[in-house]
Amino acid sequence: MLFILVLLLFSPVQSFAAGAIVRDGATLQLADTTYRLDGIDAPELDQMCIDEHADPWACGVEARDQLSKLIGGRQVRCEDLGLATPYKKRHVGICTVEGETANLNQLLVRQGFALNFEPYARGRFREDEAGAKDDRRGLWKGCFVAPQEFRHGRKDGALLGASCRADKDREIRAALFPEEPAMPSGCSIKGKFAVRARFTGNVGVYHLQGCRSYPALTQPDRWFCSEDDAQAAGFRRAYNCRGRT
Repeated sequence: MLFILVLLLFSPVQSFAAGAIVRDGATLQLADTTYRLDGIDAPELDQMCIDEHADPWACGVEARDQLSKLIGGRQVRCEDLGLATPYKKRHVGICTVEGETANLNQLLVRQGFALNFEPYARGRFREDEAGAKDDRRGLWKGCFVAPQEFRHGRKDGALLGASCRADKDREIRAALFPEEPAMPSGCSIKGKFAVRARFTGNVGVYHLQGCRSYPALTQPDRWFCSEDDAQAAGFRRAYNCRGRT
């Protein structure tokens, strides 16, 4: 009996908390902890897709908005699975909204706004993804590249979705990876893929407003809302921005 009491005292208590801040389609913040939803991958906030009418579509913004709608101002509880790798400032979590039996991770895949992400998913959301694909829900109604391909700038990655056309391959890829990507509202940090960044274990460099390099970078590859987001995507700060906050 005493052993059970000790376990209860030292076991983490997971309670619902209000005020979840949605960072992107697979990331939310509760109090001072940022959670990456475990086992899924959603479009990056600056990612573009093609809709069912072959028009460019800000699917990353839509994925974020869908996560916000699923929460709908209700309280959220996250099971903390530990620090994310390799980025140690974020935690991996399974998050649930009060009143729902399925967690947010699964609901996003069911709606077609996130993918079953291996090896982390371990097949948990494979059926949900298949159902969304068959019913052409969310991303699957159009044409897109997997978020992982987008994050690494792989313009030759596989095209996914019901509206992909082999005879329009070049035009679709140009829309998915525009030369001058639109800046999402409030996301003014510019990111550029750079081979030299690999020496520090990164994929690119980000540039802040006010830094010497910022005006000259007229065709960024990525846009970020915060340094935290840029670093989580594998970008390091430009050296001429050192010392800035």
